[in-house]
Amino acid sequence: MKAVQISSYGENEVLEIKENASQPSLKKGQILVENYAASINAIDWKLRAGYLQKMTSVSLPITLGGDFAGKVSQVGEGVSEFKIGDEVYGQAIILNGGSGSIAEFLAANSTNSALKPKTVSFEEAAALPLAGVSALQALEEHIKLKNGQKILIHGGAGGVGSLAIQLAKSIGAYIVTTVKTQDMGFVKNLGADEAIDYKTQKFEEHLKEVDAVFDTVGGEVTDRSFPVLKKGGVIVSMLGQPNQELAQRYEVIAIGQGTQTDTTHLNHLAKLVDSGKIKAQVDKVFYLEQTREAFKYQEEIHPKGKVVIKIKE
Repeated sequence: MKAVQISSYGENEVLEIKENASQPSLKKGQILVENYAASINAIDWKLRAGYLQKMTSVSLPITLGGDFAGKVSQVGEGVSEFKIGDEVYGQAIILNGGSGSIAEFLAANSTNSALKPKTVSFEEAAALPLAGVSALQALEEHIKLKNGQKILIHGGAGGVGSLAIQLAKSIGAYIVTTVKTQDMGFVKNLGADEAIDYKTQKFEEHLKEVDAVFDTVGGEVTDRSFPVLKKGGVIVSMLGQPNQELAQRYEVIAIGQGTQTDTTHLNHLAKLVDSGKIKAQVDKVFYLEQTREAFKYQEEIHPKGKVVIKIKE
């Protein structure tokens, strides 16, 4: 089978398209998926670059990718919730015990998989798992966002942010988001009430008494977000644990989120998609043979929504 693998860490030149990669063997509790599409997340290029070596003990070579959408072609021992032919989506990244998703076949834990939304294509479904679950976990579980509340979403045009805006809109929140100049119209169309151009404006000079902040950017943006929150507000960061001293000073709750792409969350996400409340935003689709170009586009262009790799027609 074809698979995109790395045998060493580095820039995009370490990405290799293997024509005769071994089809993954199933462990207990896994499914074999004939893969139709995958999407790229920031963690994928961080893994490629070697930034996660201290967090994991995987031995090279490995197949890259996590998000997938395809059809079940084999069911492993102990799996009863899926059958051959089921259209599924989920996460198969090496870091959670999967075999990697930028490949014609992949092994995924049944606990990190679910029936794909019925109303979308494989390409759209592949854009959803990590980004979609990240948004719903942050807004529904950590922030517990309610109708009428005001939320600041950093990075609203990105894969996670674009879904978070739509989810917040469906809840009935007032949404402010930070984006670059050319993405202002994009996020307004998704449902943002205000868009702040982070290149020309400082969001903290325009906002105060916000109920919640969802940060998909990190760095100094996280620290600068504390003063805009009201007392008792919540900040959730996708980029590590926010500063707890600042949380105490401003009397807010600060959470560093680790996304759980499990079957329960994926099923909930599929219902939100099929009900029309949220829609995957696919910026550009590449073919498997164009994976290097896809990674370059992901890192340099900062796409509106997700970059998807089409693996099978």
